[in-house]
Amino acid sequence: TAARGIIQSGMPKQSEGRMRGFQRWLNLPSREKMKPAAYREIPPSEIPTVKLDGGGEVRVIAGALQQSAGQVSGPIGGLSTEPMYLDVRLPPRVAATIPVPATHNAFLYVYEGDAVVGDDERSLPFRAAGLLASGDAVRMSAGGQGVKLLLLAGRPIGEPVVQYGPFVMNTPREIEQAIVDYQRGTLAAAG
Repeated sequence: TAARGIIQSGMPKQSEGRMRGFQRWLNLPSREKMKPAAYREIPPSEIPTVKLDGGGEVRVIAGALQQSAGQVSGPIGGLSTEPMYLDVRLPPRVAATIPVPATHNAFLYVYEGDAVVGDDERSLPFRAAGLLASGDAVRMSAGGQGVKLLLLAGRPIGEPVVQYGPFVMNTPREIEQAIVDYQRGTLAAAG
């Protein structure tokens, strides 16, 4: 959570094999922008995995996944934007319907394979992102090689966004102050 500001630089250490990583920072409502910044690395052992009825699985990183067997919550929660961060993995030609709060904006990012999404079966190829329409679930089917994708959602803030370089605030004046804070070295360090 960037909040008051984080200067972050981190590269995972790897000795062999293929690695991919995703890093997400949450934007906050203006009333929370100056609270202390936070960073948390989550080891795989803290991320619950939910087996899907028709095949495949979902790793619940943030928020909760509601299934017939009950609700499974990830290690990240309690934030005002109610983030949902799911890592969905489907074998070839397997379909799944994942519930998403109707109050949230959501998108998908395919990092392996391909999928078709929604009632109109829109193609979502490798390395593509798709912004989802409103609703309370996303329907998807894996392509012939299966699919691994991220499903991210959050409650909209409904405030203006001003971005300059790595800085994201609500007004140009706040951006100017963030730059001054950065130049003075008063942002929090992480990573």
